[in-house]
Amino acid sequence: MAAPPRRGFGPFGELASGWVPNEDLRRLQAYKLLAAYDNNQAGQLAAAGGDETGLDRRELGDASKVIESALGYLLGAEQTIVVPGAEQKDGAAPDAVRNAADVQQRLRAWAERELLSFRMQQAERSAIRCGDAVYTLAWEPSKGRPVLRTIDAGFYYPELTDEEVDAAEYPSRVHLAWELPEDERRGLKARLRRITYELGPIGAASGPGRSKDGFPVREPMTGADGEPVLIAGDTVDPETGTIVRTYPWAPGRPSAVTCYLTDAEWLLDDLKAQHDIHNLPMNKARYGVRSDGQVLQALDLMIDFLPVIHLTNTIPDSGEHWGQPLIAKVMQVLDELSATDSDSAAASDTTGSPIIGLSGIRLPKDRTTGATLPLQVRGGTVWALAEGGSMHTLDTSAQLAELRARTDHLLDRLAGNSRLTSSGLGTIDPAAVPSGYALQLALGPLDSLVASMRLARAHKYALMLRMVQRLYQAGRAEGWPEGDTLPARLAWGPHTPTDRAGVLNEVVKGYTAGVLSLETSVRMLAAAGYPIDDAIQEIERITAAAAAKPQQDPAPAG
Repeated sequence: MAAPPRRGFGPFGELASGWVPNEDLRRLQAYKLLAAYDNNQAGQLAAAGGDETGLDRRELGDASKVIESALGYLLGAEQTIVVPGAEQKDGAAPDAVRNAADVQQRLRAWAERELLSFRMQQAERSAIRCGDAVYTLAWEPSKGRPVLRTIDAGFYYPELTDEEVDAAEYPSRVHLAWELPEDERRGLKARLRRITYELGPIGAASGPGRSKDGFPVREPMTGADGEPVLIAGDTVDPETGTIVRTYPWAPGRPSAVTCYLTDAEWLLDDLKAQHDIHNLPMNKARYGVRSDGQVLQALDLMIDFLPVIHLTNTIPDSGEHWGQPLIAKVMQVLDELSATDSDSAAASDTTGSPIIGLSGIRLPKDRTTGATLPLQVRGGTVWALAEGGSMHTLDTSAQLAELRARTDHLLDRLAGNSRLTSSGLGTIDPAAVPSGYALQLALGPLDSLVASMRLARAHKYALMLRMVQRLYQAGRAEGWPEGDTLPARLAWGPHTPTDRAGVLNEVVKGYTAGVLSLETSVRMLAAAGYPIDDAIQEIERITAAAAAKPQQDPAPAG
């Protein structure tokens, strides 16, 4: 991808549309190239680009194995939503503990209904393969909860200012866009669909209406005196003249900002050379209509944040917004493996069916035509050689052995440079490891890789759980009171096998000695893989059992 991007060139012909900005074109090409490696189609992509030997390239799933292995280690055995303070029993206000435990239980119930683990599998695989993944959240009145969706990173187009380029900053405007193909049966032309989330000042109320052409649009609502009507709960700040709103999660702190949603389509024929995803002609837009009749043209979502989470696989460099794929630094190794596998296949062909040279033999002929017939090597074949005749075979087994050794060498380089290690990729014999401590040292790079990947995601999942709470509050869901949202995080399970007996022994000694609390002890056991579904309930069971146990009188002295 070092060459400058070219629209409509070779295997990237479908990216010819002018609505894709130049700064995003290279990113989309990279996504397609990475997907080709993942699906064993890099050779086909090379052939489409003009490589005559591309179709002969043998790809045996090495890239996919690296991605799947990293995904498994990243996700660990399980993922648990934790609200700090929910498991605390001593030294905390009962109301605070009760509220934290209630929010934790509600978030876990939401995660189960929304198939969070399944969505994470989708998004995290994309993040590891392409470097980026995208989640969206939306309040669904019919379900009474926020719905979670994963979006292809190739559909994500943020508008980044100089201050928002850094991944730690949050953009104030985001587009999700993709092309819809022509449908002759339904009489639909090729279109571009764009969904836009944008933060802006709160405006007056608006409602569904119709344009002069009869298409759905939003129209401002006016009162009997012709003045604009405010949304219920909004007020005008007498000092600034701006419309302000108090959100349920920020009582006493009026805000003048809200999030607007626009969902529209454009005919590709209506887009000119000067149009890209950021400046489409709004007079040509056809707006969508929600199931409740609301026209999706700058629809006020009644929230002050963008319900979009951009996930990066790595911690971006300063000033960067995009993540780095796991296989980005080992793609040359994958190419070398593919080339070596192709050479091994050719060598095994001549080893299994060797080339034979004969001298002093009369070649058979066709009795009808008199043409010389080719010799065939079959089991039980006998050739009568004349005096002084000889037979020689070409032995390529030595070259095949060298190629297999080179494959093992490249796999070691792949494991080392990707930091997944040979132990992590399963290419090392477990019996060859002298001890568990030696295995732990061998897995050191993998531990570092997983820790770095989880660190890159920690803030984003905490942000997601904060958005879920606020969407529940904005939707006036039953049981969600007004007030500040509680901090919540995603706790990852162990990514490598743990010594459960050793952890249990450590917990017993630490709790007995008073250096570990009961809450910490239970959390350590759950992290080690013990079947503890709910730490709070487990603590309550242990406390109840200890209270019910009869106290033994101390033995008399002397």
